[in-house]
Amino acid sequence: MTLGDFFAMLAQNPEILIFFFVVCPITATLALWLGKGEGHISPWKYLYAFLVYLVCIPGIFSVTLNIYLFLFERQSIFDADIYTQILPILSMIATLMLIRRNVSFDKIPGFGKISAFMLIIGILLIMMWFADRTQVIAISFVPFWQVIVGFLVLLGLIMLATRRIFAPEAAAD
Repeated sequence: MTLGDFFAMLAQNPEILIFFFVVCPITATLALWLGKGEGHISPWKYLYAFLVYLVCIPGIFSVTLNIYLFLFERQSIFDADIYTQILPILSMIATLMLIRRNVSFDKIPGFGKISAFMLIIGILLIMMWFADRTQVIAISFVPFWQVIVGFLVLLGLIMLATRRIFAPEAAAD
């Protein structure tokens, strides 16, 4: 089974996706109502951490997939699949907005790792887009020292993001 086959199967049976991506914001809304002002306290912050990872991983994947399809594959926006390309992003945004109303993201365990992960993906996509647009074959016309400097800057940015992922988190209250 390829990734395309998997997405086709999900598009033919969207009930699971709709249920999953609707339940996440509903759960965040219930947690907002039930734990008003207590989002930084132990049981709620772990529920929020679970919700953040639950919606951010497919949401980030969907954003990355969309960028790839639109920039590299030149897919038309009219061919976007609502269930696999749009719904995860909308669910992620809605869930994060609801969580933010009750607790600061700094108080959620592991949120810094998700943001650093997004930074690494963004840097890698920029590198891929730059390599695609400059036609890597033409890089031989660029002086070698400029290629090395560009590589070192991008490597430094990736190392900075990686350090943020693996840095120990601040002690929780």
